[in-house]
Amino acid sequence: MSAPRIVRVGEVMNPRFHTIDGMAMVSEALALMCQHEAECLIVDKRHADDEYGLLLASDIARQVLGKDRAPERVNVYEISAKPVLAVPPQMDIRYCARLFTRFDLSRAPVIETGKVMGIVSLANLVFGGLCQF
Repeated sequence: MSAPRIVRVGEVMNPRFHTIDGMAMVSEALALMCQHEAECLIVDKRHADDEYGLLLASDIARQVLGKDRAPERVNVYEISAKPVLAVPPQMDIRYCARLFTRFDLSRAPVIETGKVMGIVSLANLVFGGLCQF
């Protein structure tokens, strides 16, 4: 009996992602999300010693829509998560799923040598990892 094949995050991640500046307004983020049919955006680093952030549609729902705030009056940095937990592309998807469970995450940027390579979600892990078998 052979050992099961290890599926890596880099094999199942979505390499298409979009970025936004933290100083942008949520209305700009919404327009970008709608244009690209994206559920999240990577919040860019402001400088080399900064960290990446993540803006989810659920953040907008909870922090803007749910609180009846005007999207054109709220900056992305006010409602996004920063810093975020990131995963390397060589991580085993089983460990990634455990990490997501432990920290109650639905998605994370995939970062290698300080650069974002893509986004991985729970759905990517399940469908990209388990449906291959």
